[in-house]
Amino acid sequence: MSANPDLVRNLRLQAKACGNLGSPFNAGLLELAADDLDAGGPTTALLAPWATASLKTAFDDATALRLVGGLHDLVLSGDAPDLAALYPAPDRPGDPARAWPAAREAMIAHRDRLIAFLDHEPQTNEVRRSVCLAPGFLTLATETGLPIRAFEIAASAGLNLNWDRYHYQFGDAAWGDPAAAVQLDTDWTGPAPPVAAKVEIIERAACDRRPVDLTDPLMRRRLLAYVWPDQFERLARIRAAIDLALALEVKVEAADAVAWTAAHAAPRAGAVTCLYHSVFWQYMPAASQAAMARTIDDLGAQATARGPFAWLRMEPDPGNMAQMQVRLTLWPTGEERILAVVHPHGAFVNWLG
Repeated sequence: MSANPDLVRNLRLQAKACGNLGSPFNAGLLELAADDLDAGGPTTALLAPWATASLKTAFDDATALRLVGGLHDLVLSGDAPDLAALYPAPDRPGDPARAWPAAREAMIAHRDRLIAFLDHEPQTNEVRRSVCLAPGFLTLATETGLPIRAFEIAASAGLNLNWDRYHYQFGDAAWGDPAAAVQLDTDWTGPAPPVAAKVEIIERAACDRRPVDLTDPLMRRRLLAYVWPDQFERLARIRAAIDLALALEVKVEAADAVAWTAAHAAPRAGAVTCLYHSVFWQYMPAASQAAMARTIDDLGAQATARGPFAWLRMEPDPGNMAQMQVRLTLWPTGEERILAVVHPHGAFVNWLG
């Protein structure tokens, strides 16, 4: 049986995306995996659930990212030392062509384990998204003069629930504790956000359909596995954020986002209640999107000047899916505005304010 051409194409397109987004190692691995799949190699067995998938389904399921995530998880576990020795490290760049034979052998030796890894959809918790979200909270604090109740949906491990405990560099402007373990900077254009804002968080909570339990070492490792192995700064940042979340005993509830939002995020006098999320909306079924939109409108209708309600989100730009927008809607007026245009991982922010 010949390989599914859409699946082969998916691997090659994701390889190009990884290269464009700063992971030449994953780009090289995925090109070689595409060749292997086309030739009926061991990649075929791992990707058997997508043997007849359309290109769209393969992308929606993040099939290629599951594959490189599974290999990275194997490396992080220490159970594939020959492969780990050829992976990138701070003192060596990593060569995908040299690593591929060991990766191929690992696919055979650890086939069942990798199949089990690929069966679970990817879960990431990109801490750099806080660079995009934090200015929205600063804007809310400045414009309302109220303490904040922060509710994150699709929070994964809850690392962006701690956005106010990180230190930021927004171009020439800074905000947060300079001694914070998590340091976030970005290529920033436009005016600075309102860094003089007085921020007080009086309540914070989060939910996810399948939250990452950071107290479980296997789940911690899985979270790390989806950080690309040649992006050492990202790996160091997420490790620091995980350590902080563990120290603070951050909890993310397992719940449906729509029901949880309705139950927890009603506005309350004396604070601005903010519902927020990042790179989540596109993964909701259409019926859930409609239900969430109705729930948000209902909560907005309950808002008052003394108890405003805000919806802050970082999601793909409908007109250009290669970039993101940070949008803020604030009730009781219901005014919506675009605060920023950003690179997918928050490495570039054009602040509009």
